[in-house]
Amino acid sequence: MEYLFFIATDTEPDVEPERAGEVQAWIDEGERRGIRKQGHRLRPVEDATTVRVRAGELLITDGPFTESKEWIDGFDIVDCENLDEAIDFASRHPMARAGRIEIRPFWPTQF
Repeated sequence: MEYLFFIATDTEPDVEPERAGEVQAWIDEGERRGIRKQGHRLRPVEDATTVRVRAGELLITDGPFTESKEWIDGFDIVDCENLDEAIDFASRHPMARAGRIEIRPFWPTQF
């Protein structure tokens, strides 16, 4: 099953700092195991653009739209046997300590 990992900041991170190369080691493990499909860091929230349509009118907002102390910093798409495997893999990402990782299963599109 495919899962999306939202890699997010957190206002209460663990005290252990990220070690050099730790994220790359996590990426390498996922690729070696064949479960990490893709992932990227995201540009800062100041570079965000929010698009909405209300009453037929296009509304565009530059920068972050939500008032939040936590922000999504990146994402990863993984293909794991089950949620337990996804949780285990996510728990080893450095941002599980420095931030948080939200795991969401994909909902297969049916046409």
